[in-house]
Amino acid sequence: MDGCMRRVCPCLVKLWDRGKKDVPAGDDPGEGEVVAPPRKTPPLPPAKEKGSIYVALWAFEARHEEELSFETGDMFNVLSRDGDWWKARKIDTNGRVLGTGFVPNNYLERADVSVESVGFFCRWYFGTMNRFEAQENLMSPDNDNGAFLIRESDRDTVGYVLSVKSSTRVKHFKVMKDDSEQFHIEPSPHFSTLLDLVEHYSNYSLSGVGRLGKPCKRKKPEPTDLNHLIKDEWELPKEEFSLEEELGSGFFAEVYRGRWKSNINVAIKIIKNSELNHQEFVREVEMLKRLRHRHLISLFAVCTESPPYYIVTELMEKGSLLQFLRGPEGQHQDIVSLVDMGAQVADGMSYLEENNCIHRDLAARNVLVGEGYICKVADFGLGRIIKEPFYVSEDKKIPYKWSAPEAISHGKFSSKSDVWSFGVLLYEIITFGGNPYPGFTLKEVFEQVKDGYRMPCPTKCPEFLYKIMMECWSAEPENRPTFKLLKDRMDTCITPYEDNN
Repeated sequence: MDGCMRRVCPCLVKLWDRGKKDVPAGDDPGEGEVVAPPRKTPPLPPAKEKGSIYVALWAFEARHEEELSFETGDMFNVLSRDGDWWKARKIDTNGRVLGTGFVPNNYLERADVSVESVGFFCRWYFGTMNRFEAQENLMSPDNDNGAFLIRESDRDTVGYVLSVKSSTRVKHFKVMKDDSEQFHIEPSPHFSTLLDLVEHYSNYSLSGVGRLGKPCKRKKPEPTDLNHLIKDEWELPKEEFSLEEELGSGFFAEVYRGRWKSNINVAIKIIKNSELNHQEFVREVEMLKRLRHRHLISLFAVCTESPPYYIVTELMEKGSLLQFLRGPEGQHQDIVSLVDMGAQVADGMSYLEENNCIHRDLAARNVLVGEGYICKVADFGLGRIIKEPFYVSEDKKIPYKWSAPEAISHGKFSSKSDVWSFGVLLYEIITFGGNPYPGFTLKEVFEQVKDGYRMPCPTKCPEFLYKIMMECWSAEPENRPTFKLLKDRMDTCITPYEDNN
């Protein structure tokens, strides 16, 4: 256990050693009194040991008979781990079972490792988290200027990041390591542990933000996933769903906010086409069921007993990326945040690419934004799972401004035509929802692009991003990058901004 603690949270090494000696932190020989705000036990990897105990960080009210209600501080013995929902027993201090059911794992914190000696000192450690989640937590009205957290970046090349609330924004500082494995943010000083780093900047100013204040208060998450409840029952009756306000409408479908069994929020897409081939639709849904990724919208269920058909997915509260970018929240995003949104889309599309799935209508209107500014690609479910290099479509309802030349002229769709569309999506992002090819008619767009025209670099667009856009718009599909390469390049380009943006 000692070795595990040292590997998982280096900030606790000193305190762990003190705890083993049963010596209070302030009385350790040769050490001054530790002045530190309350801190949170660092999340540990799921334990393989039988009998692992977890504690609830927040209360949760069950929405279904298979879920388990609990209060803050309740204890659990986890029975099985499957995605975001775990099956667990709620127990009392004597180990007596009080109930069994599904619980959201992000409401729990492992308590096996000496909470008494360790938990007080790491309230600021938030585990793996992206910059958007950090911003969402820190910008809560509950946090004052100087509120901070340390997180492990979700980008493999970054490592630890210190995120600090500063006035109306959040600044992110990459925590670097020198050759002797010491931590530092500025050229000096260097620290043997993250705890020492936090203590130093709690007493001395950090460039751009001043002294660190109180640890960030963690925002209570909203559980939305239904897969632990519906299991393999993908086909559900319409009577179990209620429609609320309309969220959007397109040529093929209307989207509504809805509820399942009156108490679980979902998004319901109602397919307008009454002539849709039932067998073909069901076959596509069967394909869609296996596509699971953090940057793809999750399918929950379908209703196909009678038209119009329903497609039921998770609800993304901030709406489409296009609406978001044009709204007040989107207008306040900085360049780094905008590029990160593009990288999230590339990540989801890379997964589709790996699974031989093409989208055919990738655009900001078909990307949804949720809490923590997470972006998820939507509307890929009606695309084709392909084994050939491309799929030939007779469909003339093509989104010209987003489509690759070969898709328009010959109906050839592939992952490479999706890459072309991604370049246009980047244009939408960096222009805060601007309309591609402004002033051009649809016919003019096709003719101009065919003759070699490409949109000029938008105002304030970073050079590296415009270069990526131009590569996406290569005339020959084979010369366009893959989504995996796009995701890796965008992550690499954004990394330098982690230091103090």
